Amino acid sequence: MENKRRILVTGACGNLGLKLSRHLRAQEQILLTPIDVKADDGLQVLEADLSSYDATWVKEFEGQEVIVHMAADPRPDAPWPSLQKHNVDATINVYAAAVAHGVKRVVFASSCQVMFGYSEPQRVTHESVPRPVNFYGATKVFGERLGKRYAEQYGLSTISLRIGTIWRGENAPTVGPYHGQRQWLSNRDFCQAVEKAIFVRDVSFAALFVTSNNTKPLWDLSETISVLDFHPQDTHNPIRPSQMARIKYRLRKVLLGGVRNVRNHSHG
Repeated sequence: MENKRRILVTGACGNLGLKLSRHLRAQEQILLTPIDVKADDGLQVLEADLSSYDATWVKEFEGQEVIVHMAADPRPDAPWPSLQKHNVDATINVYAAAVAHGVKRVVFASSCQVMFGYSEPQRVTHESVPRPVNFYGATKVFGERLGKRYAEQYGLSTISLRIGTIWRGENAPTVGPYHGQRQWLSNRDFCQAVEKAIFVRDVSFAALFVTSNNTKPLWDLSETISVLDFHPQDTHNPIRPSQMARIKYRLRKVLLGGVRNVRNHSHG
């Protein structure tokens, strides 16, 4: 027990959090503390509303080495009150709790959507200025900048991972639109990137793109490879869907729109 690395994951029952939590629980050197707003999928978690700074969950940060902050409303079209609560207020509280309890690092689940304002054929790198096109993307830029501030002011190591498209479950790359396929991130590449972000040494602040090794990529992975020694194991050659397939995809999104919640969507 003394030799285990204590890692806390927020949003542990969501699309990203559940994949990561299952992966980390299989690592013998990790003692995992999962948190989510509501328990689900058979994973025992501490239920907590991170948008409210409350001692019942803040005390769980004591003794943690790394916080992986996955909790968020991931919907690009989410209403602002939900984004403010789950993406802004919760992120502020997580960083504050991390500093209050001497956590060494926060790994923040950002999104490639912070760069959706760029048009091709521009080459987008980690040095490119963020250009979100919706409020969701803007909240992720905020989370990145907040992490940079905490790194500079408090010495809290922060790594923001600009995560590509990850579908729920098996996460087949071909289920989504062409643009999403170009920034597809496989389950095992996602887990590899986060695990390396947890364990990498001597990083004060970094904002890094994370996708699989796809052909016709949208984002430059060179800094991610350099900082994290990240080497994607999976690749995908994007396929342009037929007009009928595009219509079916859009219809499916409309039908699902009425039932999805803050944890039931793709990321990217």
